[in-house]
Amino acid sequence: MEHEHASVVALGAGDAGKDTMILCCECAVPIQPNPANMCVTCLRNHVDITENIPKQAVLHFCRNCERYLQPPMEWVSASLESRELLAVCLKKLKGLKEVKLVDAGFIWTEQHSKRIKVKLTVHGEITGGTVLQQVFVVEFTVQNQMCTDCHRTEAKDFWRCLVQVRQRAENKKTFYYLEQLILKHKAHENTLGIKPEHGGLDFFYASENHARRMVDFLLTMVPGKVTTSKRLISHDIHSNNYNYKYNWSVEIAPVSKDSAVCLSKKLRHQLGNLSPLCLVNRVSSSIHLIDPFTAQIAELTSQVYFRAPFEAICNPKQLVEYVVMDIDVIMEKDRKTYPGQGQISFKHALCDIWVVRASELGINDNPIHTRSHLGHLLKVGDSVMGYNTGEANINDPEFEKLSPDLIPDVMLVRKHYDRHTRLNQRLWKIKHLAAEATDERSKYDYHEFLDDLEDHADLRGQINIYRDSNKQVPTEVEAASGDVPQITLEEMLEDMTLECADDEMGDGDGGAEEAEPQL
Repeated sequence: MEHEHASVVALGAGDAGKDTMILCCECAVPIQPNPANMCVTCLRNHVDITENIPKQAVLHFCRNCERYLQPPMEWVSASLESRELLAVCLKKLKGLKEVKLVDAGFIWTEQHSKRIKVKLTVHGEITGGTVLQQVFVVEFTVQNQMCTDCHRTEAKDFWRCLVQVRQRAENKKTFYYLEQLILKHKAHENTLGIKPEHGGLDFFYASENHARRMVDFLLTMVPGKVTTSKRLISHDIHSNNYNYKYNWSVEIAPVSKDSAVCLSKKLRHQLGNLSPLCLVNRVSSSIHLIDPFTAQIAELTSQVYFRAPFEAICNPKQLVEYVVMDIDVIMEKDRKTYPGQGQISFKHALCDIWVVRASELGINDNPIHTRSHLGHLLKVGDSVMGYNTGEANINDPEFEKLSPDLIPDVMLVRKHYDRHTRLNQRLWKIKHLAAEATDERSKYDYHEFLDDLEDHADLRGQINIYRDSNKQVPTEVEAASGDVPQITLEEMLEDMTLECADDEMGDGDGGAEEAEPQL
């Protein structure tokens, strides 16, 4: 490698010696005096301050994660001609400690040439106190080498940490909500693999920190508890190093939205004297309960729930359709209040309501009276879903302690809309971590979750909803579907699809020329 530039700087030379000229001791060329008494050309031929610096080196690059190896075992992300890549290149040169580095920069090379050239300017002191400056180029060859993290990713059976997420409940709406939160916040980016299991998902990790971060995310988003275990894989007796496999089991609270629960007497007093039978209004980082007979609401944290856990006595699959025969909204001034009462929901309207089971409409002339929190939604003739608690077979120790006067005949849960109309107007979709379940029970829970997203704007505001390109916007909207809640196009995201038409070279068809790749 030829040196592009070299110069000599005399240390301690005064201004008086500028006009004095001497002859070079090698070639007799007139030069200014310097400690070596040689010109620049002769100095360059006799002395090379860069002889211990390699002019060629190798950079190891991982194509999967696009990182460079920084010795000894660190992989660094760096773009071309960046400061980070320049630092990696300079650390590969061993002889730089013997000289003073003045300047360093990249020389342009073709991106696909697998060559990186760095131009260096160095100062070096030779005999007599003379400082010699040289500019030279080091050429780095980029070689592909898979990093350790990508090795573990490719070896699909290899993992160090396992996070098991389970919900032991009949209804999986809370689990579907958690899945969408993981996708929105990209909490699954560092996983080696995701495997669906009975009752939940398994997340595999190569790093313990990534697994702990996932566990912290899960406990922040939904109420749950975690148990940890580890298993010894190998042990080096010489270096005292242990190799463990870690396992975190996250159990989500076995309740979901619209489930009916029976609270213990102690817990009812803690929550502001709620009724023993309540509905789960929402499940987020805590469990939100609502008393359908007083519109009183309460929030149950994860710690309080697992201190005295309870399960659902009725699940949404047991809902029965009723028809509203008469309704009487109770004004706020007519509500009964008492000392120590908890917070009242102002989004709901308390009402006295008379309903008849939809299957007995026209047969049974005796409507069932109950009290409900759905007075702001219901009117005469509407369909409403509720639990037939008066005739249900419920096995729960707290429920068996209740007197018959505290058990209502019907607990109304939500307003019912025609399923066929909802499916026709559903122009959106959501993504999934794993393959969708095919059994009827899971499909029912999934469609119930989609209905909840349409009914509640605050719930769908936490997840990503995408426009379904396979469905067209209907030109005519049925008159009966005006009351059905829908998700507007402004709330939907466009899903990225890469479509590229085949390049038909030599074909005179104009349609092939107009077809362009669309994003």
